[in-house]
Amino acid sequence: MDLATELRRLIKSLSREDGVFGRAFTVSDGSVPELVREVALEAERTWKQYAVPGATGPDTVSEIDRAISLAGREQAVKLMAYLAAEDLVFPGSPRRDRAHAHRTAERVAHLLGHRSVWHTNIDGLSPGVRGWSPVTRHTFDGVVAGTGEGFTVVLLQVGED
Repeated sequence: MDLATELRRLIKSLSREDGVFGRAFTVSDGSVPELVREVALEAERTWKQYAVPGATGPDTVSEIDRAISLAGREQAVKLMAYLAAEDLVFPGSPRRDRAHAHRTAERVAHLLGHRSVWHTNIDGLSPGVRGWSPVTRHTFDGVVAGTGEGFTVVLLQVGED
């Protein structure tokens, strides 16, 4: 299986739960903030019926760029697994097998290589403390994006309470 096909398959697996969106792109498709915005727009369109009326959020790529920051590989793997298996709105309510999500996230990071560069909008996910800079109009969102080996992957979870 070629790298593009495997990355798409893995990201599809990580984004199979309701409210989780993911894509694998080639680096020529755009910058990390542009690709995060593309996935965020998809989430906003798909989840528009759940959004709080009048809610606002980032509208431009530059706003997305300011909302995300660099993350280490290990942190990115943990965050990808969290976004795939846990619920940002109701922490402690697993949506799928955590071990499977972690193995899949590890495989994505491995395929992007040790020189991959990771970004997230999440500042912390410790019990009872979660911080993030929004990338969508939804009350809750979390994104992880990684670039390496000619590809960029984006995984985003949105939610409303």
